[in-house]
Amino acid sequence: MLIEWSVIQSFTERGGDPVATKNGNTRGPAVAAADPLGEPFLQTRLAPPGRPATFLRRPRLVEHLDQALDTPLTMVNGSAGAGKTLLVADWAARLGQPVAWFTNEAGDQGAGMFWAYVLHALQAAGVSLGADIGCPADASRVDHKLLARLADELSGHDRPAILVLDEFDRQTAPQTAEQLEFVLHHAGPGLRLILVTRTEPLLPLHRYRAAAAMTEIRDAELAFTPDEAADLLELHGLRLPAEATRALVERTRGWAAGLRLCAMAAQESEDPEAYLREFEAGRSAVADFLLAEVLKRQTARTQDLLLRVSVVDRFCPALAEALTGRSGLEPVLAGLHRQNAFVEDLGHSWYRLHPLFGEILRAHLRARHPGLEPELHRRAGQWLRATGALPEALAHGAAAGDWEFTAGAFVDDLAIGQLFTGLRADDLAELFARMGPEVTGAAPDVVRAARDLAEHDLERGLNHLRHAEEHLAEEALDPALRLSCVLLESLAARLTGSPSRAEKAVATAEELRHEVPAHLLDKHPELTALLLTHLGSTRLWAGSFDEARAALTEAAGCPSGVATALPRQDSLGHLALIDYLNGWLGRAERKALAALSETEQFGLHRPPGADLGRLVLAAVAVDRGDLEQAQALLEEAADSAPAALDPVTAAGRSLVAARLLLARGDPRAAAAAADPAVPADVASPWAEVHTALVTSAAHLAEGRPDTAAKVLDDVPYGTEPAYAAELAWAQLAAGNRDAALDLVDHLRTRSRTGPGVTVCAALVRARAAQEAGDVATARKLLARALLEARRERLRRPFLEAGPRIRHLLDTPPLQSLAAGWLTPGGPAPRAPEERAPLVVEELSGREREVLRRLAQMMSTEEIAADLYVSVNTVKTHLKSVYRKLGVNRRGEAVRRARERGLM
Repeated sequence: MLIEWSVIQSFTERGGDPVATKNGNTRGPAVAAADPLGEPFLQTRLAPPGRPATFLRRPRLVEHLDQALDTPLTMVNGSAGAGKTLLVADWAARLGQPVAWFTNEAGDQGAGMFWAYVLHALQAAGVSLGADIGCPADASRVDHKLLARLADELSGHDRPAILVLDEFDRQTAPQTAEQLEFVLHHAGPGLRLILVTRTEPLLPLHRYRAAAAMTEIRDAELAFTPDEAADLLELHGLRLPAEATRALVERTRGWAAGLRLCAMAAQESEDPEAYLREFEAGRSAVADFLLAEVLKRQTARTQDLLLRVSVVDRFCPALAEALTGRSGLEPVLAGLHRQNAFVEDLGHSWYRLHPLFGEILRAHLRARHPGLEPELHRRAGQWLRATGALPEALAHGAAAGDWEFTAGAFVDDLAIGQLFTGLRADDLAELFARMGPEVTGAAPDVVRAARDLAEHDLERGLNHLRHAEEHLAEEALDPALRLSCVLLESLAARLTGSPSRAEKAVATAEELRHEVPAHLLDKHPELTALLLTHLGSTRLWAGSFDEARAALTEAAGCPSGVATALPRQDSLGHLALIDYLNGWLGRAERKALAALSETEQFGLHRPPGADLGRLVLAAVAVDRGDLEQAQALLEEAADSAPAALDPVTAAGRSLVAARLLLARGDPRAAAAAADPAVPADVASPWAEVHTALVTSAAHLAEGRPDTAAKVLDDVPYGTEPAYAAELAWAQLAAGNRDAALDLVDHLRTRSRTGPGVTVCAALVRARAAQEAGDVATARKLLARALLEARRERLRRPFLEAGPRIRHLLDTPPLQSLAAGWLTPGGPAPRAPEERAPLVVEELSGREREVLRRLAQMMSTEEIAADLYVSVNTVKTHLKSVYRKLGVNRRGEAVRRARERGLM
């Protein structure tokens, strides 16, 4: 046990040895009354610090520290305020045997003073030492013979002496470390040395590690876990939600002093939870601690270095040199890390500051050097751009308010397509939303146009695009900027339904490709995928199905990856629509499902309007008579609908909605839903036919066959096969038998039409044969139609065929062909392709918390505030939830989670 200084002093004044007397040992000399300078030994340096009432004992660390009894050397190495001294002090107090303690101080005069205190600490702890060991008389040096006698004495003890050297990082003399290693080595099992330090001591640690003769506890292990932090806060009288505690641990990285200081400050707040969520690190007791214990311990040049690198999230020597204008900083940064000066090593010569330290340094930078921060951001942005780190360069350019640089870097990198694709689309849109109207030039206008068009704000987007093109006409600008402008031209062409404009844009893009550096094109495969998808969409709108399929197939075949996932999804959705319009339900379904899975595998959320695949699935569901499924898919697609859709998507949505309403017996609502009402530069033949068909069907349902026939008179006969068969049926239903047969006869020359078309054509011929009294031919045609429809589970044409056809279906052998899938009775055929059930991966605890808040209809910002995390963190969790549940929208995620019992 430790002897109080007053007791030691009273014995030494009488020439006695308190330790020897107490232990009945008369070998040891009297404890010296003064150090080599003649001053009394300071008891505060020889006693472990007391533990505060709010001290939290952490069993995992105590158990690890118990290994110190089995290894010669133990190092507890952590940053200032990491809790290392209190940990060792508590362990020593509960050990049940004497522990010698010595706290080093800056300014000690040398090796003689150090060893005088070590000897005094050992003797004060009851360690028996021989009278011949002696004591250093010179504060600056120690006789090697004294050290040899000490090591020899300790090596003969049955029970090892335990010596704790606190704040050992203050001992910077190499000779002292060499002397200590000599004594430790030669004392053998007679000494257990515990170093409490902020830095790696100058001992041959590699030897002890290699021999498994060393116990280490470092900063990462000293950090508080969320559970430990909750216990610590409770000792301060604070009970916080688990989310708030986790957020505090994340911000402090589990730093003991930071947690304690925050807890003490929160105790004084009326709303502790709000304080811990919102406190400004630069104006807190944490700032006072770190400035005094870390920053002010550094030289003026190192302080300046830390202040300047605080503006970046991570830094390397070269970046630090760009920020400071100095060279040779690699050893300085490595030294700061070794000193545990809140500089974390990320590997490969990259570092970052502890988050709280970084906050405090930035606040200190603004106070000490007003106006310097934007310049540092500008330097960082330029350096990062030159090294290819575009996302970080853009962030620093924006922080500097240098929007010409930021927009120019973004466009010059040919990264404009990232505003439409990838995980960073939202972040980029948010970043450039801060760019004010006063910033002018081609690059800023291109970025503005892209941002507006990505949000389907067609009018503003086209206006900014026009301004950008005016700049292009006036200046000889680089090809990357011109190619970016061409990409937006192709998107504008798609949104306005202008195939000629799209063709021109893609042709220009082909010419510019030869002028753009190849590495940029390779770096941004999304550019090609987007150009081809926009071109294919305009061709599809114009009814050029074969040409559209060629462009869309090439887009879908672009290299797979997160950069191209969204345009690939978009192109597959368009290809699915072409297959559907040509009557291939199974093919359309497979492509639509492939489109949905394309982005799910990367956890991407659906951009507004990019849900053509779901619309195709809904159309297939209507044709198969699954109206509930069609309604659900239509609603899911509507969840992401922007104010303005591109013409193809708008027409696809109206097609599904109108057919669903017709199937449900609401012809008036169907007619109202049939017209997409989307302005386009050219008319779409299949969209016009669709509108006419629904309108005609509505008139027929309401008993107006003449009006229905008149609507059909305005439809050109030379239409694509997509609607020729249905148009023929409508003509037949309206009483135009010859016109109907002409249309189906025209279809015989088309070999690419699927069952959706051929079944309808067969029904037209069957109805015409029936009306002509040729029932046998009608039955043969119906049998052929049933066989084709059965494979695709195509029910809608038969359900809408009228009572005469349905009467024939009730007669053998047609009855057996329809049984089970079209009419009740018999086994239902298995679909050739069924969608596999979605596999639900295990959700993490935080993902379940986000999901529960989704169910409460909370916005992303509200969830972030409630969970004490950033909005981007919530978005990341949402993407993971969508991927694991196999969904793309909030409502779907909640429904799927409830179905699976996850909520």
